[in-house]
Amino acid sequence: MREELVEIYSDTTNAAVLRHPERKFPGVLLQGDTLHGLCQNFDIALKKIDRSSAAYEELNEIRNSLWTLKNNYKAALVEHELPMPFSEV
Repeated sequence: MREELVEIYSDTTNAAVLRHPERKFPGVLLQGDTLHGLCQNFDIALKKIDRSSAAYEELNEIRNSLWTLKNNYKAALVEHELPMPFSEV
C-alpha cells in the first residue's frame, strides 16, 4: 500500500469523482459493496435473458468487466488483510 494525494471533485456517496496523480482524467470511486451489488444484479438479469440473443452477449460483456473489477478489488483486500464489505455466501 502507498499513500498519495488525489484531487477530489465531488464526494457524493457511492459516486465520488477524483483524479489519481498518474491519470489525466478523473474517475468515479465505486464502493466495494456497490460493485458487489451490481455484479449480483447482472447475474440475476442474465439468467432471465435468452442466451442466443444479441442483448445477452452485450450484457454478458459488461457483467464480465464488472466481475473482473470485483475480483481485483477482492484480491487487493486479501493482500492487505482487510475485511470484505459484503458476503458471498
